[in-house]
Amino acid sequence: MALLLRFVVLWGVADFTRSLSITTPDQMIEKAKGETAYLPCKFTLSPEDQGPLDIEWLLSPADNQKVDQVIILYSGDKIYDDYYQDLKGRVHFTSNDLKSGDASINVTNLQLSDIGTYQCKVKKAPGVGNKKIQLTVLVKPSGTRCYVDGSEEIGSDFKLKCEPKEGSLPLQYQWQKLSNSQKLPASLLAEMTSPVISVKNATTEYSGTYSCTVTNRVGSDQCLLRLDVVPPSNRAGTIAGAVVGILLALVLIGFIVFCCRKKRREEKYEKEVHHDIREDVPPPKSRTSTARSYIGSNHSSLGSMSPSNMEGYSKTQYNQVPSEDFERTPQSPTLPPAKTWEGA
Repeated sequence: MALLLRFVVLWGVADFTRSLSITTPDQMIEKAKGETAYLPCKFTLSPEDQGPLDIEWLLSPADNQKVDQVIILYSGDKIYDDYYQDLKGRVHFTSNDLKSGDASINVTNLQLSDIGTYQCKVKKAPGVGNKKIQLTVLVKPSGTRCYVDGSEEIGSDFKLKCEPKEGSLPLQYQWQKLSNSQKLPASLLAEMTSPVISVKNATTEYSGTYSCTVTNRVGSDQCLLRLDVVPPSNRAGTIAGAVVGILLALVLIGFIVFCCRKKRREEKYEKEVHHDIREDVPPPKSRTSTARSYIGSNHSSLGSMSPSNMEGYSKTQYNQVPSEDFERTPQSPTLPPAKTWEGA
């Protein structure tokens, strides 16, 4: 009876078409993202199988919205592995001699898009066989963070939380207190396998270092948490200090604004006064040009004098030179009337 049952099971897991048979049973494989998946496909031939050997692997995507894709092919003693762009360069036969009966493949650097049903087809006329393998890609827990949600004060209520950044479900949690020999209350022990531990009316016995380990079927991750339960702080003093700090900050800001505005007004006033002086006051005359014009006019007067009137002209204050502020036209000195020579 046992022998008959064994024969029935072997008949169910192997697919026979004439003499060619694939000995690898249908199976499900789970792997972590980034790892390599080994998909087995081993077959046997008989002397009746005389045709050319063809091996084909197909992928039926998990979303059921894409048609079956050929990912790698062996035909005419050649390998073709560039049919499917998403797996290009990541799928390879494991054997260098496919005629030996091993059509297994490796899929490297697994991605979530690789999830689906893979089918191995082997043909060597007149024999034909195929097998299916279900591949599931899971994500290991990673980036786990432990933190306290609430005030760590005596008598307060708060929560200890353990949150992985990523990880495929289902996830399992395990808390552990690493320091402080004091035993935890029974209510806390009941939540040591939960992602959140709720603490009510906290006491100093909760203080210590905690670890949280997150696990799924393909990996695990851990984080640490330091909890210090302290006496309540002086909230009134804290609030008063905050208010005083804010007021001082406002006063300082107001003073800075006042100084800036005052400086701008002074600069604007200086510019306006400087502009008015330039418009109202004409430029001073050149001292050299004024003196030269005065002397030139006197020289012209001397040229028209006769010897008879030189005496009166010599009495003129010839040492007077116009100053820088002299603006009136210089006048010629008054000469006495010429005397008439009798008996000339």
